[in-house]
Amino acid sequence: MTWEVSLMEWLQANIPGPLITFISQFSVFGEELALVAVMGFVYWCYDKELGRKLGLLVCSALIFNPMIKNLVFRLRPYMEHSSIKCLRAVEPDADIMDVGAQGYSFPSGHSTNAATIYPGIAVFGQGKRKLKWAISIVLMLFVGFSRVVVGCHYPTDVLCGWALGLVTVFIISFLYKKIKNLNIIFAMTAAIGAIGIFYCRTSDFFSAYGILVGMLLSTPFEKKFVNFEPTRNPISSIIRLIGGAVVFFALDELLKVPFAKEFLSSGTLAAHLVRCGRYMIAIFVSVAVYPMLFKFRIFSLESAERSEEGVGDGIY
Repeated sequence: MTWEVSLMEWLQANIPGPLITFISQFSVFGEELALVAVMGFVYWCYDKELGRKLGLLVCSALIFNPMIKNLVFRLRPYMEHSSIKCLRAVEPDADIMDVGAQGYSFPSGHSTNAATIYPGIAVFGQGKRKLKWAISIVLMLFVGFSRVVVGCHYPTDVLCGWALGLVTVFIISFLYKKIKNLNIIFAMTAAIGAIGIFYCRTSDFFSAYGILVGMLLSTPFEKKFVNFEPTRNPISSIIRLIGGAVVFFALDELLKVPFAKEFLSSGTLAAHLVRCGRYMIAIFVSVAVYPMLFKFRIFSLESAERSEEGVGDGIY
């Protein structure tokens, strides 16, 4: 729409460079690193079941967003208008004009993520709900505005991204009240998402589907063979979070080694399926296998202290 282009041109021309740089940093709250940090802290440290619920919310949003994008085919603003600059690419290492790597524009994935995970904490978490909703709304607004300022999304992309995220939270919370079994809802989402394999040709969908399948497989494995306990010890929490992030990102990079860089960036279905498999393995190991280490004292200092004081029965 003409007004969107004019607004973006005005914002980039009139907001000082240092302020644009500052605003662009809020995009982080809708990116992969933030999602891993928030879900990782909640799952590994704070509340395992809440972490699984957030994982379902985020996986659902990550799946449905590119499925819509690959139906609408709306190019990013800077791809269509030379007057709009790309100041923060989705994939910094890829050509900013490569749609397969950068993804389509509608709806905004960052905005969808922000409108899913933070309100999800407010809906499924315990206590101080009004404060959580206030923080969620602020983060949503800043993330969405940052995507417009950096030239990666039209305002309507952001508005619909917010709507998709909030609708996802509503639907998943409704289904959970009716079904009470996260595995069934995970399986339902995976079945619907499988449709995207036949027509989606952007990497974001296959990353998301790999994450979804990894989460689906990890839950029964963790419950049967690991069954770790959360920790409220600050040191243990930091160690668990850093360790989990290292495992996830290191595995993702390690699993690229057997394949040529040209193949991974080729955009073929085979390359996308390899990407899907990478994320599936990285998530499964991070969520189901990595917590096996929590039996060691350094990962569960709080439990170890209780055991030494004779309050508990040991780490578990």
